[in-house]
Amino acid sequence: MARVAKKSTRTTGSTTASPIVARAQKALVAANKSLAAQLDRVAKAKARAKKSKSVAVKTSLANANSKAKAMRVKLAVVKIDLAKAKAMDAVRVAEVAAKEKIAALSESLSAKANKDLAAALKAFESRWMKTRAKVHARKIKAAEKKAEAKVKAAAKKAAAKTRELEKRAAAKLKAEAKKSTAKKKTTAKKKTTAKKAVKAKRVGRPKRATTAAKRAGRPKRATRTTAAKRVGRPKKTSAKATRATKKTARRGRPRKKAA
Repeated sequence: MARVAKKSTRTTGSTTASPIVARAQKALVAANKSLAAQLDRVAKAKARAKKSKSVAVKTSLANANSKAKAMRVKLAVVKIDLAKAKAMDAVRVAEVAAKEKIAALSESLSAKANKDLAAALKAFESRWMKTRAKVHARKIKAAEKKAEAKVKAAAKKAAAKTRELEKRAAAKLKAEAKKSTAKKKTTAKKKTTAKKAVKAKRVGRPKRATTAAKRAGRPKRATRTTAAKRVGRPKKTSAKATRATKKTARRGRPRKKAA
């Protein structure tokens, strides 16, 4: 059963006989027929030789035996040629079978290799993806840490800049407030000084005479009157001044005071 199944798997070229074997088989069949015919003739010649003792019958029997021997030799040669052809054909069949077996094995190994390769690639891809995922995770973590450090540095720098700006703004506001306060104090002081100058009387100085019309800008100082007397001890006049005063004194209407 197993041999039949094995033969059934071979190709047509491996099961069919070669032309050499076919020719040798045909030659063997023909040789067998020729020998069988010749043996019949030999048997007939023997039968005639038993009945007749003539030389012609004996010669015919001898020739028939000689031809039969020659046919037997030829048949032996044909058998040898057939055996050789079968042996060569067996080699051919074995070679074809070996090639078929090798081809089948190659196909099987190729299919198995493809299957194993797919499994190996899948396993390698899984390992590679896991390794690459770890590498990516480390890189992302490092990048996040670096970015976080940059953000912290930027925040620190922004906070320092904000404090500096706030400090400058506070100093500017403080300076403005101080300047405004000083300005207010100066204005109040000027106003107070002006009021005191107007209201309070200074010792030893007469009251200023002001004109009726106000001038723009700083008011003109009123000239002192010669006849005004100082409070306190009178000023000592010289004799020369007394004489000059007497000379210049007029009778009648007095002089007008300077405006």
